[in-house]
Amino acid sequence: MSKVLVTGSAGFIGGYVVEELLSRGHEVVGVDNFSKYGPVSHSYDADPRYRFVEGDARDADLLDDLLADCDHFIAGAAMIGGISYFHTYAYDLLATNERIMAASCDAAIRAHRDGRLRKVTYLSSSMVFESTDRWPSKEGDERQIPPPLSSYGFQKLAVEYYARAAWDQYRLPYTIVRPFNCVGVGEGRALGEAEVLSGNVKLAMSHVVPDLVQKIVKGQDPLHILGDGNQVRHYTYGGDLARGIAVAMEHEAARNEDFNLSTAESTTVLELAELIWRRIKGPEAPFRYVSDAPFEYDVQKRVPDVTKAREVLGFEATTTLDEMLGEVIPWVAQAVAEGRL
Repeated sequence: MSKVLVTGSAGFIGGYVVEELLSRGHEVVGVDNFSKYGPVSHSYDADPRYRFVEGDARDADLLDDLLADCDHFIAGAAMIGGISYFHTYAYDLLATNERIMAASCDAAIRAHRDGRLRKVTYLSSSMVFESTDRWPSKEGDERQIPPPLSSYGFQKLAVEYYARAAWDQYRLPYTIVRPFNCVGVGEGRALGEAEVLSGNVKLAMSHVVPDLVQKIVKGQDPLHILGDGNQVRHYTYGGDLARGIAVAMEHEAARNEDFNLSTAESTTVLELAELIWRRIKGPEAPFRYVSDAPFEYDVQKRVPDVTKAREVLGFEATTTLDEMLGEVIPWVAQAVAEGRL
């Protein structure tokens, strides 16, 4: 099996990725500076095939040292979050993530030239399709449509340009993966001075599922949602995404290719909100909600074409939304009870 460096290993998706890689027999080195949530622990921390390094992915010298004997690099480190997060920190997201990408590519180019690094697997985002006018969005559309309007979406598109430019000039092989609306456990309240309120509840500045759950658990009634609730999303389980990322890393046919990783099921925010409401409050409780003004960059429709990942990688996201909520709701409820959300 391979030795894999994972930056952003303590992050939301990163935790699932490390667990998946270890389950597949890989040796893993994780790097994170705990900048979003603070220190976190995982079930695999004591695994003899896992080594964690607390450090900053903008430190190219650190990455040089760690990549020297790695076969693969999953470049997942980023300042990242839900829609409230990337509005509040519009400049910081752009500047920080550009520095991370430059350091990551600099180190990877050297490790490929002088060491045994075979490929970099880059974590992009569904937000590269922010300005699309065609659905489902398929691989390649991101280069045909207008660029994203948000600084976060624009920077994630830049990740893909880094990947291709490093191949064009230095022949550093790559795979680009685009997760769609990750759902799972492990997110805490984001660190930072900014407070974003939704009705009478302070958001965790994370993602829509845990924020809706915590609002209902805390008794918000009517429930506050952003916009009219008709925004379409594809909620994809973190474990499925991690499996897709690992397959993309390993698969020979993924070399110098890009893949949308997502469930094929569309769900509106309003449908999601009512599902969560009824699971928490019971089927008889009347569903009441009010619409708050949406954020400026609240994409109305984000629908992926998942054909390429299925046909090339044999990957499909199979966890249902009902199964995801069965895991996430108790986790968030406990976090609220313990004062972590």
